[in-house]
Amino acid sequence: MQDFGQIDVKPYLTTKSLVPENQETPIQFSNNDIVHPKLFYRRNHFTYPNFTFYFLTVEGLVHTSKAFSLQDIYSFPSKNVKAVLECSGNKRGLFQPKVFGEQWGKGAISQGIWKGVSLRILLQHTGLLNTAKEIVFEGHDFGERPDSNRIVHFSRSLPIEIALDPDTIIAYQYNSRPIPFKHGFPLRLIVPGWYGMASVKWIKKITVIDRAFKGPFQAKDYIYYPNKENEKGKFPVTNINVNSTIQFPREMQLLHKGIYEIKGIAWTGKGSIEKVEISFDEGHTWEPCQLDAIPQKYAWVSWNYKWNAANDGEYAIRSKATDTYGNVQPFDPFWNKKGYGYNAHDRIKVKIE
Repeated sequence: MQDFGQIDVKPYLTTKSLVPENQETPIQFSNNDIVHPKLFYRRNHFTYPNFTFYFLTVEGLVHTSKAFSLQDIYSFPSKNVKAVLECSGNKRGLFQPKVFGEQWGKGAISQGIWKGVSLRILLQHTGLLNTAKEIVFEGHDFGERPDSNRIVHFSRSLPIEIALDPDTIIAYQYNSRPIPFKHGFPLRLIVPGWYGMASVKWIKKITVIDRAFKGPFQAKDYIYYPNKENEKGKFPVTNINVNSTIQFPREMQLLHKGIYEIKGIAWTGKGSIEKVEISFDEGHTWEPCQLDAIPQKYAWVSWNYKWNAANDGEYAIRSKATDTYGNVQPFDPFWNKKGYGYNAHDRIKVKIE
């Protein structure tokens, strides 16, 4: 018999839709804190854009409007930011009652190191008028929305104080390589600590305005609507909620008796992770987990727990993260009709036999 040697088996993205392309990272099989570009989740509202010549224009309430070439951008002082990017719809499929929208599981999240120029440095070359309140970022991607027959570009705004944060960058590299086209090449806004909708891909134009931006991806989508029947109590999606995911064991896995290392990741949009705890009795009691590294701002941290599975039976395992701002994962998610920001305890079931 011919010896084919050891076969290399690798994880793949999980397809949620093809047009536009939306695919999940196989997060349960991610063994390090840098996600390979081929396994980085993909979230699109429209088909991929086409463009030939590239300049980034900055206009609006500035002293001097400018069009920056890529060489201009590359020539400015750069910085690296290691950050989680998480779709605000991550774990949407876990909401009860169910909500409409892409039924993401736990894999609309990835992490890596982005390199670029701080937006504030770019704006030093144009100046800002005193009346500036928000900055709008328009991507090259465009199309029709389900609620309208108008053609719109994907556009989002940031408050001036977030836009001018030194860690808000115009990125051109991911993990020391040019950003892959499907993730925003040649330039992508990175807003660490905010959900991924803020990190606009394929940036076409930056416009400084003196009012609240009312584009559909700002004023209709990416809004928490706590009430199903009306807009009472609505507020915008911004910072990533404190969260955790159990990577091993996997949901409904069968295991033999023995000692296992339960593993997972935890992350937050404000501060850093302070602790992760685990429960085997539906949250009545909790045990501390071991963090694998010193938690960093913007980044997830891996954690583990040694479990002696000595008895047969079914077990529900919950994980709960707490951040340095005192935010704690709740037992139940904050239900909202568009399904954003799910961050209840992660929960899996396993059977020991």
